[in-house]
Formats: sequence, C-alpha cells, structure tokens
Amino acid sequence: MTQATLGAETETLLAYLDHQREHVLGILEGLDDDALRRPVLPSGWTCLGLVQHLSRDIEYFWFRGTVAAEPDVTEDLIRNPGDAWKVAADTSTEAVCDGYRMEIARANAVIAATPLDAAPAWWPPELFGGWRLDTVRQIVLHVITETATHAGHLDAVRELIDGRRWMVLD
Repeated sequence: MTQATLGAETETLLAYLDHQREHVLGILEGLDDDALRRPVLPSGWTCLGLVQHLSRDIEYFWFRGTVAAEPDVTEDLIRNPGDAWKVAADTSTEAVCDGYRMEIARANAVIAATPLDAAPAWWPPELFGGWRLDTVRQIVLHVITETATHAGHLDAVRELIDGRRWMVLD
C-alpha cells in the first residue's frame, strides 16, 4: 500500500511512529553484542531486551493482537505472556532487531488497512482486566508514546555506555 492511498491523519501518525522506531534502532547502531546485552541500569534491563519488548509487547500485541485479532497471535499472547525483556543467550542480536523490523512492517500494514475510528478487535481481560483503548487512533497514539519513551531510555543508556548522543542541538 502506498502512502498516497492512506488518509492524511494515518499518514501523519505513521510518520511520527516510524520516526520513533528509527530512533530506537539508530541510537543502538555501532554497539557490539556485549554492550547490547549488558544491564546498565539497576533494574537489569538491556538494550536488546528493550528492543524485544517493543517488538513483542508493543508492536505484536497492540497491532497484530489487539487491532487485527490475528488468531495465531491472540492465542500465542494468552498461552505465552512471557518476559520479552529477557533475551535468551542463544537469540542473536540480528534476530531481535530483524524481528522488530518485521513487526514494524506487519504493524504498518494493519494500521494502513484499519480505520482510525475502528474499535480494537480483541482485548484479553484475563491478562489486563477491563482497561483498554477504544479506537485504533488511541492505540497508535499510545504506541507512539511508548516507543518515544523507550527511545529516551535508550538515549540515556547509550550515553552511559559510550557517550554517544542521538540528536543534540547546542
């Protein structure tokens, strides 16, 4: 689907979301595997774990699960809520980053195919109770906020690791 076939609001929201996603991957460029897997903060999360969290708990859950209600995804989310923040030692950095890129592409397809005013097609009250977002628009805005927040976390951690900063206007 080309950008020309999207409505202006959807196109704008996707542009902002994609910008934050690019920030997440961009701030990590140049870090070696040890740095990506090393806990830097007292909570113990790693840069790679954060990317895996964004892939599974954010992109996969909200778009393929909640918005699209893909049966294999909803079943997986119920059966395997898991801890996406922890990356298995045998999972490569490339697999985590490629998985995030794949979920981004799939999420963008769901967003492009779904009206922003549509209600989510699925919600797991057994996992999260009655709280939920009411429209795809609200979900996209939530994911933009979540992704931007985590991009900021990665900015701080990257500066602690090697002093690199994403964008600094002096």
